[in-house]
Amino acid sequence: MVQRIDVTAADGVRLAAWEFREAAAEPEAAGSAAAASGSAAGSGAGSGAGSAAGSGGPQRPGVLLLHGLMGRAFHWAGTARWLSEHRRVVALDQRGHGQSDRPPPGPGILSSLGREAFVADAEAAVEQLGLAPVTLIGHSMGALTAWQLAARRPDLVEALVICDMRASALGEASQQEWEEWFHRWPLPFPTQDAARRWFGEDDPRVERPDPGRGAFFAEVMHQAADGWRPLFSRRQMLTARETWVHDAHWEELAQVRCPTLVVRGLDGELGRAEAQEMVRVLPAGRYAEIPDAGHYLHYDQPAAWRAAVEPFLNGIRATRT
Repeated sequence: MVQRIDVTAADGVRLAAWEFREAAAEPEAAGSAAAASGSAAGSGAGSGAGSAAGSGGPQRPGVLLLHGLMGRAFHWAGTARWLSEHRRVVALDQRGHGQSDRPPPGPGILSSLGREAFVADAEAAVEQLGLAPVTLIGHSMGALTAWQLAARRPDLVEALVICDMRASALGEASQQEWEEWFHRWPLPFPTQDAARRWFGEDDPRVERPDPGRGAFFAEVMHQAADGWRPLFSRRQMLTARETWVHDAHWEELAQVRCPTLVVRGLDGELGRAEAQEMVRVLPAGRYAEIPDAGHYLHYDQPAAWRAAVEPFLNGIRATRT
């Protein structure tokens, strides 16, 4: 079962949060969750959070899942299925992504898509939905958001999983490459399968067929009047990336005090040497890598991803009880 609960950001942007429930464990909640989905979306975070918090039993440990740039909450559906067996699991459509609002264009757009805004959104989700002390699991840009929140609000965060995100600066050349790449997208795609094939096989950035990558991007396409287009604004994605791509983030990483697992795909964007240095910098860092996986490792190798992450989370859960 999946229930939508709206979260209101500090600047008024409406954020769609999605709570994943293990249906077999809560058979009576299924109908009420489906019925509450529409009302929670319209009534704000207060009433939605109350209904989602549980039915009087012991509160499950909270998990907040943060997707990467261009992603969406439902990219975490496979992970949320096994997490929800023992935890309260919420995935957030970050601002400008999925079914959350896009910040309005204008002179304030840089701050509306900046690091402070994304971190504040995650903080609002944790507080408004009553998830603390929360485990944050972030992929790529979502991992950066997660460790920045853990550094700034250690009182809210119990544990952290960083999935294939670098702490070093990527630089202006990287930003220009992304802008050129966006211009090469053959939009609109005639079908969702055409989008899957292009991103998984035909994109010049793909060295060999990558089904996980194709599936990742197919899920962020929606059917428009003229074909299939992304749910997000590519211009806004570049703006959001502009606010962190030039900076290194080692200092904030070193301020993360909670147990942290750094996971990389063997063929991902985070190199082994940098990942191991991140573990060294973290006061309570641990390391895992997944063979035969690229940047979208939870799509490429879901079983291996679970095998790497679940023992770490179970260890946190054991110390909590």
